[in-house]
Amino acid sequence: MPICEIDPWRAQYFESARCPDDIFIPTEDSDAWTWNPAHRWVYDKLAVASSQGLDAAPHGVAPVRYPVFSKPIYNLKGMGVGSRVLRSEADYADAYRPGHMWSTLLEGSHVSSDVAVVDGVPRWWRHASGAASGDGTFDHWEVHAGPAPAVEEWCGAWCRRHLAGYTGMVNLETIGGRIIEVHLRFADQWPDLYGKGWVEALVRLYAAGEWRFDDSNRRTGYSVVLFAPHGARYRHPPAALHQEIRRMPDVSSVQITFHEDVAPGRHAMPPGGFRLAIINCWDRAAGNAARERLRGHFNGTTGLSAG
Repeated sequence: MPICEIDPWRAQYFESARCPDDIFIPTEDSDAWTWNPAHRWVYDKLAVASSQGLDAAPHGVAPVRYPVFSKPIYNLKGMGVGSRVLRSEADYADAYRPGHMWSTLLEGSHVSSDVAVVDGVPRWWRHASGAASGDGTFDHWEVHAGPAPAVEEWCGAWCRRHLAGYTGMVNLETIGGRIIEVHLRFADQWPDLYGKGWVEALVRLYAAGEWRFDDSNRRTGYSVVLFAPHGARYRHPPAALHQEIRRMPDVSSVQITFHEDVAPGRHAMPPGGFRLAIINCWDRAAGNAARERLRGHFNGTTGLSAG
């Protein structure tokens, strides 16, 4: 499957897509970094911050004022690993790590934007905003039908200035309209919420270098997330329960987002919890109901594994 998806719970979105054998479309940052040597610098978060005129420096250069935000300069695993707010010199001393950086603590809406780019020029946008639950976790994401003018203006100019020669998908994470992370891929958590024909348009972008997609029927969607406490070893729900939830009204897809045969500590997870499942849906109440059905499984004796 030339759409290179490492997570088995997300292969469902691409299994039926026809893609030329010589086209490779990344969904993982490790692949995107490897396949885009001319533009891989965007994974350097210090460079991205500096390119926007934000105050930023590596650990070892102390902030002049607080609070600031601290994180790894490179983190291809995501999930907010190693990130925290520093509110004082004592926080900075405690958090000091080689390979980490600090930057302006941004305020405002946290938005994830997928952008189809042709030679550095944005041709299509889709925005999602997350409802944070604390310590890097999210209750849900809303995939908006409407535009985000402030994001598109700032980030569109940034793409044209810095991504000339690049054609493909870009995922931009912003806070208050300023970029905090750039990924040379799309958000593979919710491609089903982009509508019929989107995956085919994705393949065409990489194969032919053009963007053609009928987006006239776009709808607001939701990606509802189930987190649980760290420390337990969880078991996947039975296939019958998985299918029952998938068939619930307004549910588009269900992902069980961990490897049952891999130790919990080897999963990249945020400090606030272990992510068990994601429900993509067209109605948030339906997603919440589906989440509670899954929570009941994981909280029961059949959802926990010893060890």
